[in-house]
Amino acid sequence: AWSTISSTPTEAFIISASDETTSLQAGTAKTTFRMPYAFTLTAVKVSLTTTSSSGNPTIDINEGGSSILSSPVAITAGSKTATATVGDSSLANLAEITVDIDSAGNNATGLKVYLIGTQT
Repeated sequence: AWSTISSTPTEAFIISASDETTSLQAGTAKTTFRMPYAFTLTAVKVSLTTTSSSGNPTIDINEGGSSILSSPVAITAGSKTATATVGDSSLANLAEITVDIDSAGNNATGLKVYLIGTQT
């Protein structure tokens, strides 16, 4: 039996939104970058190097100032990862993407954002 190979493989952009050792601080546009091409977003994940000792770090991701998430994603204190619900799956070529830290938690470090999907 023959199978079809996808001509649009899944890709992931992994963006660092903090350094590895300094505790997260709340604020807007903690990192800013541009999409290198149009992209259909299928999943968004976030991770930490060091967990929050208390409080849930809460992250929002924006395209041109508007959130691409259904709601900001929170990483539960003591956990290192969380999966967000995508609200806007169509990211434009050269769109400005910013990562906001709405709530930092306590002592969390090493925030990464994973944008998963396919080129459009």
